[in-house]
Amino acid sequence: MPRVTLRNGDRDFQVDVESGRVLVDGDESEAPRRALAVAVGEERWVFLDGEVHTFEVQRAGRRRSTSHHASLSAPMPATVRRVNVEAGARVAKGDTLLILEAMKMELPVRAPADAVVTAVSCRAGDLVQPGAPLVELE
Repeated sequence: MPRVTLRNGDRDFQVDVESGRVLVDGDESEAPRRALAVAVGEERWVFLDGEVHTFEVQRAGRRRSTSHHASLSAPMPATVRRVNVEAGARVAKGDTLLILEAMKMELPVRAPADAVVTAVSCRAGDLVQPGAPLVELE
């Protein structure tokens, strides 16, 4: 069974995938649930229960970055529906920075940690492609 370690914030999750079943830390969800997942480089964006969760694939022997700089990018082709921040704004972990729309779903892009917005590279109405930078945080 393939196993991958995913990091969300300071927490690591062991994820196993087998024949359409997904086990997180050895447990399977009680009820079947649908999720949309998108991979961009070493990042995984998972849309589940109306929220987008961002994970970083952890590879053996790779050191975790000590930089506090983060660039949030589009996980898939989408339309920017609303931008809630501007450069210089202080944001808290979990704050909704902007809303994307893709496949008739709204995808909130949230701050992964407390930070300061250093740049906003999109406006409401913009069509963005996967990997397109949206917001820079420091």
